[in-house]
Amino acid sequence: MELYLAFAITTATFALIPGPAMLYAAARTLAGGRRAGLMASLGLHLGGYVHVVAAAAGLALLFHAVPPLFMAMKLAGAAYLVWLGLSLFRDRDNAKRPTLAPLSAERAFAQSIVVEVLNPKTAIFFLAFLPQFVDASASLPVWAQLFLLGTAVNLTFSAVDIVCVFFASAVMSKLQRSKRSRRIMQRIGGSILVALGARLAFQDR
Repeated sequence: MELYLAFAITTATFALIPGPAMLYAAARTLAGGRRAGLMASLGLHLGGYVHVVAAAAGLALLFHAVPPLFMAMKLAGAAYLVWLGLSLFRDRDNAKRPTLAPLSAERAFAQSIVVEVLNPKTAIFFLAFLPQFVDASASLPVWAQLFLLGTAVNLTFSAVDIVCVFFASAVMSKLQRSKRSRRIMQRIGGSILVALGARLAFQDR
């Protein structure tokens, strides 16, 4: 339960920090209207499952074939989370809104799938994040745990993207006016990531 509570808190923190997907959905809304924004969010969500399935299959295979290598990758993932957390303290403008030309809702949907599938940062995030919450002693196999965790992450992120679509104008206006509120959220998220990475690195194997 402690492990899944940490997972829920960290996932929610990531989802609420303005990131590329959230701002991409908002920008699509501002450029093409609410329907285009919703279709863009759906495209990002479906594209995310490519990374979820790839991470679940690849990491599960690695866990069963070479357990020490899986542990090494888990520690590398913990270090990556610490680096992400520290980068939130350093980066003073990591939430820039992309400028996008207007597209039809159908084209926004198709383009968004491609954008998410080809996003290497999403792949790296899932590979680093999901193994931290796998319980080898659980009744569910590793691949099923990875898939369910990845699905939960994807659903959480998409839910926030959809909320951002509905409130795109207000959200973007607030982010652009109040750098202080954005910095507070970044520092909170950074602290959680650093603490999570440190805990995972030094906990009993």
